[in-house]
Amino acid sequence: MDTMHHHVDEAAPTPVPRMPRWPFVVAAVALLLGVAVVILWPLKVPYFAMAPGPTEEVVDLLSVPDGVETHDPSGEFFLLTVGLREVNVFEYIEAQFDPKVSLIDRHVIRPEGVTQEEVTRTNLEAMDRSIDSAIFVALDRAGYDVGFTGEGAVVIETVEGAPADGVLLPDDVVDTVEGETVVLSDDAARVIREFEPGDTITLGGVRDGERFSVEITLVPHPDIEGAPMVGVLFDTKNLEMVLPVDIQIDSRNIGGPSAGITYTLALLDLLLEEDLSKGHRIASTGTIALDETVGPIGGVRQKVFAAKAIGAEYVLVPEANFDDALGAADGEIEIVSVATLDDALAFLRTLEPAPEAVAAP
Repeated sequence: MDTMHHHVDEAAPTPVPRMPRWPFVVAAVALLLGVAVVILWPLKVPYFAMAPGPTEEVVDLLSVPDGVETHDPSGEFFLLTVGLREVNVFEYIEAQFDPKVSLIDRHVIRPEGVTQEEVTRTNLEAMDRSIDSAIFVALDRAGYDVGFTGEGAVVIETVEGAPADGVLLPDDVVDTVEGETVVLSDDAARVIREFEPGDTITLGGVRDGERFSVEITLVPHPDIEGAPMVGVLFDTKNLEMVLPVDIQIDSRNIGGPSAGITYTLALLDLLLEEDLSKGHRIASTGTIALDETVGPIGGVRQKVFAAKAIGAEYVLVPEANFDDALGAADGEIEIVSVATLDDALAFLRTLEPAPEAVAAP
């Protein structure tokens, strides 16, 4: 019997589709990036990022004793601050593209061997001195009797070959010159200037806890014709301001001296009958010295950005910072250059009252 064979074609196997490789590549890259971020994020680069900080309306920070005549300001003075933080590599890169942020070498903010706690303490002490100067200047301008007191003129150093060399010693405290009491270093200088070169004067004081008295023959001053010279650099021991009004300023734990001019202007706006702010929103920054000069500060660009953010109309800045401040203003806010308190007051007196300003009763 013939056997019949049925030929059956076997179907070709269906190919199994291959998984694309790119998801694995993406996942691997993401994993590596994640690991890199975890490893690198805590690592700081040697830079601080300086950015605009909080603003404060200054009148809220002032405390004036009962019985002192004050006048409610019609406008507002704002102090400006910057924020500082150490950055990692990612924050460093981000800061490169943010016009509001500046990168500063770490050693500029915190020199080698100085702890962050020491930097903070130094900045807070600078703020305290700034507050004292601002109160002194404002009270003086407002007509109060202000001054200084101390515990004598302490010797810092003597001029080699001068009459005082080897006679007066560093840390000696001179409290009398020719019988006149010396409270401040200026007192010693004033009394000495009453004599002529060739005169012999007696200086009394304290050395190592014991009283001493020395005689010194004055010589001509090499730089001031006709003036006498002892040849000593004095400073005042335990110099303190004498302020007739106990004004307090809450620093909000902000460090640095740059709010000095702002405190001064806000205090004057409060103490004087004259309306200085005239209903305007005014920001300012700069140190204030006892001679009423306004000194330069850091971070002026960031402070201008902060002033714009609160809708300030004007920013008063130290003369030395004017160009940098102008660059950050971008035409959105008026920058006013001031070198002295007189400059600031002169500008404020040119302002017309703001339309919405309401005179205080």
